[in-house]
Amino acid sequence: MDHISNSSESSGNITAADARVLDNPAHERFDLWLGDELVGILGYRDEDDIPGFTAKPGEVVAFMHTVVKEEFGGRGLAAVLVGEALGSARRRGWKVRPICTYVQRYLALNPEYLDVLVAE
Repeated sequence: MDHISNSSESSGNITAADARVLDNPAHERFDLWLGDELVGILGYRDEDDIPGFTAKPGEVVAFMHTVVKEEFGGRGLAAVLVGEALGSARRRGWKVRPICTYVQRYLALNPEYLDVLVAE
């Protein structure tokens, strides 16, 4: 697993600052952890594996869905997850196709990541 982000644990309420995002390529997803609990995922798929797309391996990655456990909602964790995943995509040279509607909304509010999007 590729470690992407780490913030120190704090006592008391766990917040987005305590989140860690790890790439989990065996399951084609980024995992969002708070302490030792998996609380969210962002599923992705290399477009060379998707019928009808012509991208070469590692060239274009579709961000398919973002999920955060309901009891952890409203803390900004999905935004942390998507931001870290987009940063990882940029560092790897991936172009991203945002299938997930949450990722699409995040990009509308965070134009600094638009360079990561695949050209249509």
